[in-house]
Amino acid sequence: MKISYNWLKQFLKTDWSAEETGELLTDLGLEIEGIESYQSVKGGLEGIVIGEVLTCEQHPNADRLKVTTVNIGTDAPLQIVCGAPNVAAGQKVPVATIGTTLYTEEGEAWKIKKGKIRGEESHGMICAEDELGLGKSHDGIMVLDEKIKVGTLAADIFDIENDQVFEIGLTPNRADAMSHFGTARDLKAGLLQKDINTELITPSVSSFHVDSRTLKIDIDIEDYDLAPRYCGLTITGLKVEDSPNWIQHRLKAIGITPKNNIVDITNYVLHELGQPLHAFDAAKISGNKVVVKTLPEGTKFTTLDDIERELNAEDLMICDAEKPMCIAGVFGGSHSGVTEGTTSIFLESAYFNPVSIRKTAKRHGLNTDASFRFERGIDPNITDYALKRAALLIVDIAGGEISSDVLDFYPKKIEDFQVRLSFDNAKKLIGEEIPRETIKSILTSLDIKVNNVTEAGLGLTVPAYRNDVQREADVIEEVLRVYGYNNINTTEKLNASISNTSKFEDYKLQNVIGNQLAAQGFFEILSNSLTTPQYVELSAQLNEDHNVEMLNPLSNDLSVMRQSLLFSGLEAVSHNINRKRDNLKLFEFGKTYHNYSDGCQEHKHLSVFLTGNKNSLRWNTPVQKSDFFYMKGIINSTLQRLGISRFKVSPIKNDVFSEGISLSLGKIKLVEFGIVNKKILKHFGISQEVLFADFNWDNVLDMSKHNSIKFKSIPKYPEVRRDFALLLDDHITFEEIDKIAMQTEKHLLKDVDLFDVYQGKNLPKGKKSYAVSFMIQDENKTLTDKQIDKIMNKLQANFEKQLGAELR
Repeated sequence: MKISYNWLKQFLKTDWSAEETGELLTDLGLEIEGIESYQSVKGGLEGIVIGEVLTCEQHPNADRLKVTTVNIGTDAPLQIVCGAPNVAAGQKVPVATIGTTLYTEEGEAWKIKKGKIRGEESHGMICAEDELGLGKSHDGIMVLDEKIKVGTLAADIFDIENDQVFEIGLTPNRADAMSHFGTARDLKAGLLQKDINTELITPSVSSFHVDSRTLKIDIDIEDYDLAPRYCGLTITGLKVEDSPNWIQHRLKAIGITPKNNIVDITNYVLHELGQPLHAFDAAKISGNKVVVKTLPEGTKFTTLDDIERELNAEDLMICDAEKPMCIAGVFGGSHSGVTEGTTSIFLESAYFNPVSIRKTAKRHGLNTDASFRFERGIDPNITDYALKRAALLIVDIAGGEISSDVLDFYPKKIEDFQVRLSFDNAKKLIGEEIPRETIKSILTSLDIKVNNVTEAGLGLTVPAYRNDVQREADVIEEVLRVYGYNNINTTEKLNASISNTSKFEDYKLQNVIGNQLAAQGFFEILSNSLTTPQYVELSAQLNEDHNVEMLNPLSNDLSVMRQSLLFSGLEAVSHNINRKRDNLKLFEFGKTYHNYSDGCQEHKHLSVFLTGNKNSLRWNTPVQKSDFFYMKGIINSTLQRLGISRFKVSPIKNDVFSEGISLSLGKIKLVEFGIVNKKILKHFGISQEVLFADFNWDNVLDMSKHNSIKFKSIPKYPEVRRDFALLLDDHITFEEIDKIAMQTEKHLLKDVDLFDVYQGKNLPKGKKSYAVSFMIQDENKTLTDKQIDKIMNKLQANFEKQLGAELR
């Protein structure tokens, strides 16, 4: 939100600098994110002086140029070559001297330099109004009043506005500060704590009166829940034209482009008082009637930006007797607005239901100054005051007369909030005791009325416009921010309690596994839990009936909670691949959400994605693709880090994986992983292979608690490796070999590993060759050849007997 300092000082007379004021506003909770300078004329006419043309002669080498001598109040006149057709001796003109910076219409800077034009020296420039930024005319130079003294600075003659503009990072709860008046009200309270008592000056509407009753517009409110208060009046005989400079300067300073005097005044009052207004061309209101109501679903309506929109049945509309004219509190219509031909208007000022306005604005993707305020909650008690303020400005600037009474529909007054403040609770929350008189002074300065005072606390009435102050804690926060967080002393004694937490806390194990995966070259991703309902169509494993749907989705693509981390992860994979990042290692901790018949459930998961090469392209390293077995190694190391080393391996057959397996402990599933089905990848525009692992993190956490880590000393005696080349049937897996080996020798056999697989030439049909290594070790003594041979013979015999294996 932008706040003009010059505008702010219309409410508070202060000689503080913008920087000092900005610091105080930040202390008050209105954080100043920056202060920018504003000049109504860029450059502020610096270097421009008033000169008198002494002589004007034809340029000897150019038909369209004149050689002039100009007195600017210096010792000697300047020779200036000028191409303007209207330059003549005796004129008072603005002169840009050497070194002056001027600006193009696009804002580009250029300097006036001494030079020669067609052989004649030129020591400056006689300016047209567009060259100075004072207008758009370029028909000739500006000719000024003859009474102006030579040498006078142009900035002293022309109406130049110099301002400082605050950029305030306004939090959503501070609806009361969404105007210059609201900001000034806070600033006054802050200054009072600095012992600076200034009067808060509010615009007067005491001169408001009805001139005639020649144009009456009837108002009909069909739903007071959506429009609790609605005011309006008519003004006739006005003239639509450009606004005076002072209004244009105020609006331009805060980034608003002036349009015409009527629209500018409604914008001015909006940013002055925080009350949105809307002006309708009265001649375009059919039946001289305004109806505030909702319309049937799908009704077409064209807004000011010439976009035809389909209305929702809950959108509140401002209509006439025949048609809609405006989306209430959000955006005007293209056929009812003020134009150059408008001579009479209906001026609206209202308080609309904040929830209704917020939903309508979101539905139509509109964010206007009006909706920004209405959806946060404006002051319902200044609706008529702001209307009168705007009406007086319009009559004063655009002419005309107020031609109807103020019609004010406010059947059920929005009540102020009654809050009780305990002094003891204030001391506990603040951390120190603030004098009671100071508390009362602060609350009074914030328009919070003190109804009664006791030894225990205060009975308070909080104005309705402070919809964020409805509890005792909110009042204490108000006291503290005005008193000053910086004024609260820091205790020299620090108390802390040490809690006994388990090493199996979720966040701790997430950090452990996250660090391990990061060390293996993975990057963590964070995906939106909201997704599109269309993803359930990609897999039979998901059910549309299990979608958790959003009541007020931002869009259809974000209308349900995800049932799987697969699709949000594939979105990230696709996004990276499309940007030439083909080698990816990604992981994400997240939740899935399901709507079952017995209620909604959410489950924690860890998802892992692999695609492309294992490592980057290097001259001394062969390129290796990330494959199924690499993913299996990542999964095994993850489970082992959590103390889970023995699990059951089962194949998976579903439409998510073209090949996949599941790891489980008993009936508890730990992880499913495999190669993602090409049909699913195609939906995301991915042509390369992607491996995906889905850890059921809830089950993994539970199992990790039952596995204690045992420590033992490093063995002193060497281990021995022996290898077998086994000829096996195609269907036999390494898991079967590992299981038989470990059952054969439970004590001395430490590890079994598969280091080569061969299929093809010189092998019988339906056979394959596994090269398997066995690590044997006795931790108490050195093994002898006899012991080792005995173990290997037993292994060979069991492989031959149980698997039909042959040694090659």
